Amino acid sequence: QEQLVESGGGLVQAGGSLRLSCAASGRTFITENMAWFRQAPGKEREFVAAIRWSGGTTYTADSVKGRFTISRDNAKNTLYLQMNSLKSDDTAVYYCAAGGRSASFNNPRSYTYWGQGTQVTVSS
Repeated sequence: QEQLVESGGGLVQAGGSLRLSCAASGRTFITENMAWFRQAPGKEREFVAAIRWSGGTTYTADSVKGRFTISRDNAKNTLYLQMNSLKSDDTAVYYCAAGGRSASFNNPRSYTYWGQGTQVTVSS
């Protein structure tokens, strides 16, 4: 059974860093896009970053550009999100997503598989 499991969330002070990981099991996503989304209380799920299946081209939301970096290790079937210079606005549950090759990389509907989420809380 396909499964995505996020880890690495936690409580951090503003200006600090965290590295999220998303371990995939049950199948390989080497030939499919992967992404991170987040959802804060009372808000809709928001695109954070995505990485294409081919060549590793990345896309990052304007709100985190220059601070967050997405990467993937296909040998380990794992997706990462390095988050630096964290702000209180970054507080949310972060979700890993995978599946397909859609060009609509920032649309949650483009992804078939989702993790359970990991909480990131940034204190000011």
